[in-house]
Amino acid sequence: MSLRTQLRGTGVALVTPFKKDLSVDFDALGRVIDAMISGGVEYLITLGTTGETPTLEKEEKKDIVNYTFEKVAGRVPVVVGVGGNNTHEVVKDLGYFPLDKAAAVLSAAPYYNKPSQEGIYQHYKAVAEASPKPVILYNVPGRTGRNMSAATTLRLAHEVANVAGMKEASGDMVQCMEILRDKPADFLVVSGDDALAMAQIACGMDGVISVAANAFPRQFSDMVRAALKHDLTMAKQINDPLLKAYDLMFAENNPAGVKAFMFEQGLIENEVRLPVVPLSSGYHASIKQYLGK
Repeated sequence: MSLRTQLRGTGVALVTPFKKDLSVDFDALGRVIDAMISGGVEYLITLGTTGETPTLEKEEKKDIVNYTFEKVAGRVPVVVGVGGNNTHEVVKDLGYFPLDKAAAVLSAAPYYNKPSQEGIYQHYKAVAEASPKPVILYNVPGRTGRNMSAATTLRLAHEVANVAGMKEASGDMVQCMEILRDKPADFLVVSGDDALAMAQIACGMDGVISVAANAFPRQFSDMVRAALKHDLTMAKQINDPLLKAYDLMFAENNPAGVKAFMFEQGLIENEVRLPVVPLSSGYHASIKQYLGK
C-alpha cells in the first residue's frame, strides 16, 4: 500500500500531556490516543512539534514513541517526527529512535539557520538517505523563518526516492496548487493548516495533519472525509462552527491553545513547558464559553 493511500484523511499531531510537576503524563497520553482513535482519525503523529519536542529530553522522546506504539497496538498507522536544524544530528536521531513500527518519518524543515533552497534540498536528501522509513517533508515558514519553494519540494519529490510526501503549512495557496499540479502521482500532499484544510483538499490535497483534531477528532475527521468525497456542502457545514475554535487555538501559542481545550474536556492537565506558558485567562474564558455552546 502506498503512503498516499495509507495516510489519506486526518492525522493528528499529538500533544504531550504533562503532570503538575511537568513530567510526561503517560496515563493522559493513553487517554488522548484512545480518544483520537475512537473519534475516527486515520493516523497519529508522535513527536510532532505540537508535542513540544523542543522541550523534551531525548530519553523522554524515546519513551513517548515506544509508549505510543504499544498503546496504538496497530489500530492506526503512526508517523514519528524526527527533525531539527543540525542535519548531522537528525541523521543520528534516525538511528536512535525506534522506527520499525512507524509508517513514515515527518521532518520539519531546518529552523533559524535560514538555509538557501539548495541547503534545504541537501538537508532533506541526507535525511531521506539515512531514514529507514519514507520521509514526509514539512514546510512551515512561519516557524522556521524560511519558505521551501514549490520548485525545491518538487525537486525532492522527483529526485529523492525516499521522499514520499509533504505537509504544507506555508499558507500560500498558489504554491500549494503548483505542488499538486506537478508532483509525482503517488506523492502524498497534506495540509498543515487546520483553517485552510478544507480549501486545500478541494484543490487536491490528500488530507491534513491537524492540531485541532486533538480536541475535535470526530468533527474534524468527518469534515476531512466529506471534503475528500467532494461533498463540500457537508464539509463546510461541519467546518464553519470550528473556525472560531481554530482562532482560539492559535491566538497565543501552539500547543497552549489546544491544551486549554483538552483540559476543559477532561483529557489532560493544563500544563506546558517553558518557554511556552498556559493560555491567558481571557482566551481561556473564551474557550469555556465556546465549549459551553
